[in-house]
Amino acid sequence: MFEKVNPSHPDKVADRIAGALVDMAYRLEPNPRIAVEVLLGHGRCLIMTEASVCLDINEVKKVVDRIAGVGISVELNQCAQDVHLAGNQTKGLRCGDNGIFKGMPVTAEQRKLTKLVKEIYKQFPTDGKYILDGEKLIVCQSNASHEQLEKYAHGAIINPLGPWTGGPNVDCGATNRKLGSDMADSVTGGGLHGKDLSKADVSVNIYAFLKAQETGGPVELCCAIGDSEIDGKPYSEIVEVARRFIKDAGGFEKFAEWGLIR
Repeated sequence: MFEKVNPSHPDKVADRIAGALVDMAYRLEPNPRIAVEVLLGHGRCLIMTEASVCLDINEVKKVVDRIAGVGISVELNQCAQDVHLAGNQTKGLRCGDNGIFKGMPVTAEQRKLTKLVKEIYKQFPTDGKYILDGEKLIVCQSNASHEQLEKYAHGAIINPLGPWTGGPNVDCGATNRKLGSDMADSVTGGGLHGKDLSKADVSVNIYAFLKAQETGGPVELCCAIGDSEIDGKPYSEIVEVARRFIKDAGGFEKFAEWGLIR
C-alpha cells in the first residue's frame, strides 16, 4: 500500500517553497545553515527561517508567486541560528541533528504508482493524491473529469467525493507533512525539506535511502548533534553523497517535488 501526492498538492507546494528558499541561501553562501518552515492556505503564506543568511523579502515573494500563485500575502519571520548550534560547525562539518533513520528499498508497487502519477501530472498539473493497494487504485485529481482520468487509470476509483478544484484555497499546506509520499517505507525522526545539507534530516535520510537501494535491505542509522562519523564514514562524506543527489534532482526545490521516490 502506498500513497503519492503530486507537486501541486498544498503540502508539496509548501515543501517546494521551503526548498526554493534553501536554494536561495546556497546562492548567498557556499555552505549556509538554514531551516525553513512554511504554512500556506486561503491567500496567506507564513514563513519562518532560522539561518546564517538573510533572505531578501522581495525575492521570497517572487518565489511564493511563482510556486503558489500570484496575489498571496507573504509574512516572513527571519531569525538567526542559535549561537550554540552554530558553534557546533566551527571546527569542521559535523552532524547538525539528533535523529533516527531507516532506509528501505523501493518496491515495484511504489515505482508503478509514482510513474502513473507523473504521467497524470504532465496532463493535469494541479492538486492530486493517489493510493495503490495491490490492484486497488484510488485517484483523486483536481480539475479533471472521470472520463479524462479513465484514459490513464482504467478501472480506478476516481474522485470518490466527486469533482473538486484542490489547491491551497481548499486545503492548507505545511512543510514535511507528506513524508509517506516522499519516502514510502523509509522512516525518519525529522523532515526532508527546508534544511541545508549539514542537517542529518536531509543528508542521513538520503544516504540511508540510497544504501538501501544498493543493498536491497533495510538500513538503520542513528546520530547525535556533533557526530563526526556515521555508519563508519566521516559525516562530510555522508553530506557529499546527499549533495550529489540534490544536484542530480535539480536543487532543493526540485527535490521537494517528488522526494526520494522519484
